[in-house]
Amino acid sequence: MQINEQCKKYLKSMVILSFGGLVHSASASTVLFGAGANQFSMDFVDVRNSGNSADSSGYGAVNYKYKISTYEVSESMISVYNAISGEPAITIDSRGDDRPATSVSWNEAARFINWLNVSSGYSVAYKFTSNGANDNIALWEIGDAGYDASNLYRNSNARFYLPSEDEWYKAAYYDPNHGGSGVGGYWDYATGSDVAPVGVTSGTVAGTAVYDSQSAPANVNDAGGLSAYGTMAQNGNVYEWNESALNAPNDAVAEFRVRRGGGWANDSIPLDSSTRLLNSPTDEQVFIGFRVAMVPEPTSASLLGMAALGVSLRRKRQ
Repeated sequence: MQINEQCKKYLKSMVILSFGGLVHSASASTVLFGAGANQFSMDFVDVRNSGNSADSSGYGAVNYKYKISTYEVSESMISVYNAISGEPAITIDSRGDDRPATSVSWNEAARFINWLNVSSGYSVAYKFTSNGANDNIALWEIGDAGYDASNLYRNSNARFYLPSEDEWYKAAYYDPNHGGSGVGGYWDYATGSDVAPVGVTSGTVAGTAVYDSQSAPANVNDAGGLSAYGTMAQNGNVYEWNESALNAPNDAVAEFRVRRGGGWANDSIPLDSSTRLLNSPTDEQVFIGFRVAMVPEPTSASLLGMAALGVSLRRKRQ
């Protein structure tokens, strides 16, 4: 009798937990990528409350748990990718290691995320059939391992991926304890308020965001107040790519992709949950960056249970 592939993946996650690749707590995870001098960590928060209803805009409903990076992807992370991935280099603006990586196209962000997966022992999320750094993806097809008929962009066996519009929207605007009511609901802004945040150049004060004619984006971990789930800069600093095509479903490789959240130089309109904007997946813009989503690892109890099951099955087979 064989242990199924999902069980194998969970057992592998347990090994990572044991040897320090992944530092996990009940509400957050820190994942390490690379090695030695070419290593960085990426923090993730849990987005729970599965099965929440969509906002009045029609977005935000997600019927599963997932994680999303606390901060935007930084320039230093792209520099590590360029140094050790062996993949096509990604050119970025040079404002500083801890500033958000911008002038990264959707396609380049997808290549970076593929490397996160492969370097961690998982399947790529996005299918590339050519080697240009900014070439469009191909669609996953029936017969491909990890094929998901509901999303032809993303491989279901991947661990890391660009957040869908619903995933991004929920992490930004949904609050499971909306207004202290104990009932879930949505805010207009990703700082847990229906009032536009105060524009600042940097800082972590609640109710602030880096926007409103600022001269540059702030460091990714110094870019305003947090959302209800604990993410930073889903409003302001830089716009962020969503995985989703402008018009669902994800079934056309060159279709415009959604970007959300607003940037350092604009007014409050793009920060509002009602605003969705678009760009070609090949566009490289100084005001667009991205963050990463992740399939949650199983709990320690689940991992131990699966390990015990694997031992039991092996003994029975013997």
